[in-house]
Amino acid sequence: MELEEIRRACSELMATAEIAYLTTLGLDGYPHTRAIFNLRNREAFPKQAALHEPHTEDLVTYVATNTSSRKVREIEADPRVDLYYCAPSSFHGLRLVGDAEIVEDPAIKEGLWGGGWKQYYPSGRPDDPDYTVFRIRPHLASGWYASSRFEFPLGAG
Repeated sequence: MELEEIRRACSELMATAEIAYLTTLGLDGYPHTRAIFNLRNREAFPKQAALHEPHTEDLVTYVATNTSSRKVREIEADPRVDLYYCAPSSFHGLRLVGDAEIVEDPAIKEGLWGGGWKQYYPSGRPDDPDYTVFRIRPHLASGWYASSRFEFPLGAG
């Protein structure tokens, strides 16, 4: 199977998967996995998905969360993460291995802000101190597609 076909299929999976799974290394040394909003999902998050359009090749992904969440402390202590997308009915899975960094850029935070997120953030605005955005820069993609395992490096920028 051609790498370009796999890359296109991975981009499509990221654009359609209902949720994503983020794994951080816990302060206790063990992996911690949790379901997160898939902000690349075109249907559920059209505004946020558009911000990802320049990242079809490097698969850089943004994640929004509460500053008070455990994952913020874990990523500050160790930025290595896994991000996993899957479509169980078609046996397609994508694992991205990379590093997460906190994004301070107000334009990116505003671009990712969801109108219905007031329930999660007290001020109801993207400058809320409990609103944090991570940029995940993957360096490796691996998974399963069309009855085959795949793995390829990424040069996230």
